[in-house]
Amino acid sequence: MNTGTLETDKKSYKQILKSTSIMGGSQVITIFLRIIRTKVLAVILGPTGVGLIGIYDSITSLAGIAAGLGIGTSGVRQIAEAFSTGDQEKISRTITCLRRIALISGAAGLMILLLLSWPISQLTFNDTKHARDIALLSITILFSAISGGQTALIQGMRRIRDLAKLSILGAFLGTVVSIPIVYVWGEKGIVLFLIVVSAMSIVTSWWYSRKIKVQNVALTWKDIIFEAKPLLRLGFVFMMTGLMTAGSMYLLRVIVVRYLGLGAAGMYQAATTLSALYVGFILDAMGRDFYPQLTAIAQDNLACTSLVNKQIEVGLLLALPGILATMTLAPVVINIFYSAKFLPAYDVLRWQMLGIALRIISWPMGFLLIAKGNGRAFFWTELISISIHLVLIYIGVKFFGLTGTGMAFFVMYCFYGVMMYRVIRGYYGFSLSLINIRIGAIAFVTMGIIFLTPYLISNTWSIFVNMGVTVLIGLYSAKKLYSIVGPQAISNFLFKIKLRFRKKG
Repeated sequence: MNTGTLETDKKSYKQILKSTSIMGGSQVITIFLRIIRTKVLAVILGPTGVGLIGIYDSITSLAGIAAGLGIGTSGVRQIAEAFSTGDQEKISRTITCLRRIALISGAAGLMILLLLSWPISQLTFNDTKHARDIALLSITILFSAISGGQTALIQGMRRIRDLAKLSILGAFLGTVVSIPIVYVWGEKGIVLFLIVVSAMSIVTSWWYSRKIKVQNVALTWKDIIFEAKPLLRLGFVFMMTGLMTAGSMYLLRVIVVRYLGLGAAGMYQAATTLSALYVGFILDAMGRDFYPQLTAIAQDNLACTSLVNKQIEVGLLLALPGILATMTLAPVVINIFYSAKFLPAYDVLRWQMLGIALRIISWPMGFLLIAKGNGRAFFWTELISISIHLVLIYIGVKFFGLTGTGMAFFVMYCFYGVMMYRVIRGYYGFSLSLINIRIGAIAFVTMGIIFLTPYLISNTWSIFVNMGVTVLIGLYSAKKLYSIVGPQAISNFLFKIKLRFRKKG
């Protein structure tokens, strides 16, 4: 490997780590704010109230994805492509079209959910008591469509710092405004709480998207239809896959509610939230910067293979210590973030963390299909994996109760990872790097140890052993990340921090 290639590799690793650290820094603050919000909700509402929030979330997510027409994702791709050309008129036309389609689709989604609120309540809860609440929540569909279009604009132009600030401000406003609502009205304030959080997303996305200067372009309806065709063509695939994912989450919760009750749905919601808490910043950065970056080199299979492998490597090194720590301290984590009432979610959380590790590996592969514009393959891989997940959930809940939901999540990602690897290898000649195979092997051996020790030795000793393993893996990951970025990058980072403190002083 020549010097030029080594420098290019270093630059790619640094870009991945830079975007991950920017988004990660914002996620730390966002997570802290959500911890406060989650804790308040858990203490005031208990498992039943948290379960109800989860159900309402799944309903509005499903409706929002249908109304969004997939333009939140396809819009990122279209804007990234237009931005790479440097053609200001093309950029302006794409942005104007995106904004108008988002507004129209959001308004249509609002009306549809409003009209279907009664049958949805009957299907979900086996009664119509919640129909009025679902009807009121229809306004969030309009809010999410508009904010999704504005966020796609920021993301497509790779304004990572603005995305990070947007995330922090949205979480702050959502927490500050919503906590008093739940405190005063309890379970009766859930609907207003969800509407307020959704409204904050519009405020924050508008605040940062307004900074992007766009030329005024006069577009007729004929022009909008012409510009919207590629946006909606790819967006339709994203919408369908998004509908399948959101639909499966909705049906999953319906299965849990019907078989185990609303309280169990709250515990499942807690486990699902906690399992994604630490790795959220990695997956968020993956979608925010890695996806546009991959789109820009989509025509070069070798470059794509290299970038996907680097993302997997950095993702595993960053995620593994947190995954192991969460598995080790699951009861403590549940108590801190929720309350002792949610402790039955312990086993669900541990199983889900195994699946989360597989998600870190498989998601970059899935992004390759999206970046390549291979909507058909993406659609079928998602459809197959979601169908299998629902079948596994049904079997798991029936035979293993609440724990079965966690088992189903892990088994589904085992299948999804293998399937996605075979698909992108067949289409684009992708192969995992030797370093990723090595890190993956270390990851699953250590996760296996941490998962099994509570069943083999006493709880006290298992915590000591597992914390020791976690610390060792943390040191290993830190060493590997240090070798990737090099001492100069660390020195530059520390120097920038010193400069900021001097300026403040």
